[in-house]
Amino acid sequence: MRVGGDRFSSILLLSMTQSGLALLLLAFAPAPAPAAWPWIAGASLLHTGYKLFLIRAYQHGDLSQIYPLARGAAPPMVALGGIVLLHERLPPAGWAAVALIALGVGLMAFRGGAGVSRLPFRALAYALGTAVFVAAYTLADGQGARIAGTATGFAMWMFVGDGLCMLTYAVATRGPRAPLAVFSAWRTGLPAGTLSLGSYWIALWAFTLAPVALVAALRETSVLFALLIGVFLLKEEAGRWRVAAGLCIAAGVVAMRL
Repeated sequence: MRVGGDRFSSILLLSMTQSGLALLLLAFAPAPAPAAWPWIAGASLLHTGYKLFLIRAYQHGDLSQIYPLARGAAPPMVALGGIVLLHERLPPAGWAAVALIALGVGLMAFRGGAGVSRLPFRALAYALGTAVFVAAYTLADGQGARIAGTATGFAMWMFVGDGLCMLTYAVATRGPRAPLAVFSAWRTGLPAGTLSLGSYWIALWAFTLAPVALVAALRETSVLFALLIGVFLLKEEAGRWRVAAGLCIAAGVVAMRL
């Protein structure tokens, strides 16, 4: 989803759409426990930081490398953070699953695209910074949803907060007309925002039932579906490295069931 070729405007539109939908759904969502409000505020800021770093990374590198690298580096960080901060423990098969999925996504980033030698230093730095934000908001969301006692209530308020943070940043950096500039594309933003909100609500719900590291790693298998769509529907060439990456991700999913 692009708005006038401007990636910031596209992400702003997505955030505002998610926030608006969440605001409407608050009437049907249980109220989070009082202790969860600091987690909601912190998670909102971390989600905004992730989006801003991702935008900067895209300014210096290609999507085919930036996105898999940013997402693939996050699961090991989440696994370590889950041990240190949330006192979670993964079985050996869980560690193998996280490692295989991260390796597969990493292979797709470095070998399935233009190659690591062509990745500018700033692009690499912003991509890894984005991964840190992904890991941080994942841990905050997982713990916050558990403390809130309701994944739905936590998710809706977090999306409202994230939208307000993005809106504030847009007005501060681009002026008060920035939100109006993307409103004309609401027909594109509505389905994208709905799907994004729904998919992440499912992830938040899963965080309350399983170790955060496993859920975070499973989310990154979306890269595998993108590969399959590219090969079978768009008739793109797979290549041996992309095939190897896909096999690693698939093996990681199997390891989660062991």
